[in-house]
Amino acid sequence: MQIRLPFLGIPSRAPLDGLLAHYEPIAKGLTVIERALAGYLHDGVTRGFMALTAELDSLEAEADKLKRHARNHLPRGLFMAVDKTLYLNCSRSQDDIMDHAQDALHWLAMRQAATPRGMDEDLQGFLAEAARTVTLLRPALAATVALVHRDAAAGEDGRKAVKERIHAVREQHTKVSKARGRLVGAIYGADLDFKDIYQLVHFVDCLRGMSHSAEGCADILRAMIAR
Repeated sequence: MQIRLPFLGIPSRAPLDGLLAHYEPIAKGLTVIERALAGYLHDGVTRGFMALTAELDSLEAEADKLKRHARNHLPRGLFMAVDKTLYLNCSRSQDDIMDHAQDALHWLAMRQAATPRGMDEDLQGFLAEAARTVTLLRPALAATVALVHRDAAAGEDGRKAVKERIHAVREQHTKVSKARGRLVGAIYGADLDFKDIYQLVHFVDCLRGMSHSAEGCADILRAMIAR
């Protein structure tokens, strides 16, 4: 742990480490939403599905608590390792990931949507792709924190590695956006009632929102290490 010494101008590690702590309930939430979707597609809105929805709500509340604690204990701007606005925007984008996941499950919980044969696998596959964007954010975030606090030791090779991790998040989100178009097209082309179409498309858009928010975090991380 790097100790803040104001008279020496050494920035505190705590704010950026707070972003890593804030990410942990987000990572746990990915597993919850994957289990919840599998159960929903197999059995519908059961007690088990609602229990997983409640678990995700608890994780979202935990993430909010960690975010507020980190924000409420920020050092003065002079002792921040990165621009405070970038930090706040990054924590907000991470929070958005959980909000989209929470919205996705709450939307499914309204009623049992009909899915045509073969679409169950498509929905689970799309969730896996969206979750991968969020998963790739973790190494990009950790590498950024390490680079910001050990920039002299990391050198240009370290900076290049961070950029590559950030780029991987962006590339994955591009895949998700393309997959979203194909899946939504298939939903609209299926023989479904409008209420089923609307519910499924909204769910898919919530998953894409998770991926989009992760990409937004990656863009902010890139700004943090810009020269």
